[in-house]
Order: sequence, then structure tokens, then C-alpha cells
Amino acid sequence: MEGPKILFTIPYLNINVTETVVDTWLVMAVVTILCIWLTHGLEIVPRTKRQLAAEKLVSMVNNMVLNTMGHRYISFAPYIAALFATSMIGSLSSLIGLRPLTADFSTTLAWALLAFIMIQGNNIRLNGIGGWLKGFLDPVPFMLPLNLVSEIANPISMSFRHFGNIAAGMVITSLLYSALAALSSFILGWIPNEFVASIPLFQLGLPAILSIYFDVFTSFLQAYIICMLTMVYVSGVDSRE
Repeated sequence: MEGPKILFTIPYLNINVTETVVDTWLVMAVVTILCIWLTHGLEIVPRTKRQLAAEKLVSMVNNMVLNTMGHRYISFAPYIAALFATSMIGSLSSLIGLRPLTADFSTTLAWALLAFIMIQGNNIRLNGIGGWLKGFLDPVPFMLPLNLVSEIANPISMSFRHFGNIAAGMVITSLLYSALAALSSFILGWIPNEFVASIPLFQLGLPAILSIYFDVFTSFLQAYIICMLTMVYVSGVDSRE
């Protein structure tokens, strides 16, 4: 699988703009427009399906944060909602021919590093600078190297897990299309009619079925997993107190 293509270069700055950057802005635009549409003209007593859907989504995110992190972390709900929406829509963008954002390791690594910063920031907020530094020496000082490796490993494992699953789906789908195209050409190639021989018969049906798993189910699952890991790691600082 090739990396994201460079679409153009910003003049004078020599900054390459890749597919991932452009697709990220498109996904952000979609999420922004969707939020504006869902929250436009809200009333105290909901009368439209649109408002009911918006309130249901907010309720689901709030409940997920409350059940996973507790009441003291309810302020994380907007971020978790944004992360879930961006991850899921970014992965599902492959259905309309775009390169999934999450198939670029830089995207998932950025989310994981942001989670890492929130984890350390929350640790400092709860325990102070001294308590944060002391935590690397628990339970005994010679555990310092292992504790450092453990802290660094969390964002790396999060980013690789999300990226690997989406990228693997892209590779498998590409290989499947190529294999089915070759099979169609081999079997129908015996037919003297060129039009019939060129029909990608075996590419019809099966790829669409597999796409339900690789594109839809996996996109939802990976978005849910990275949100859950972020919440567990951030709120898990409490257990160290």
C-alpha cells in the first residue's frame, strides 16, 4: 500500500499538501456542517426528529463518558464526541473514493499524542509536579525505566492499533479486487466477444459484502476503541493516587 499522494505544494513555503490533509479538512467541514444542522433552531421542547436525534447523540456520548470516566470527567464529552465523529467519518470516506484519514499513521499518532498530553496533564493536575514525577518511581525507584517505557508505549500502541486495522482493510480490499479482476479475465477471456470478456463479473457483489465489514463495521469499531482507550487512560490516573 502506498502512502498518501502529494496533491500540491504551497508556493514559497514549500509545504507539501497530501491527500490526508485535504481529506481531513473535508471531514472537518462535514462534521461542522452536520453539527450546525443538528443544532439549528433548537427548542426547549423538541418537536422535530432532527432535534430528537441531536439530543439522543449527546445523551449517548455523555452516558459513555459518565460510565467510563465518572462525573468529574464529563467535560471530556465534547472531545470524545469530536474524536469519534472524525475517526468514523474519516474512515468511512473510503466509500466515496477518498483515502481514509486513519489509513495514514500521522493521523492516528496525532490523536494518540493528544491523549498522551491529556493523561500527563491530568496526572499533574491531580498530583502536582512532584507527585507526577514521583509516580515514575513507584513502587520502587529501579522501576523508572519500565514506567517510562510504559507511558511512551501507550500512545504508540493506540496509534498503531487504529492505523493497522484500517490500513489492513485497505490492503485486503485492494488485493481482493485485483484477484477477482484476474479471475474474471481468465474465465471470461475464453469468450471470443471482447465486450463480454471485459466484464468484471467476479468483482460484482462479493467486494460490496466485504466492504460492509472492512469499511462500516471496522470504522465504527476502531472509532469506539480509540475513544474508550483515551477515556480509560486519562481517567486511569485516579487509580494511581
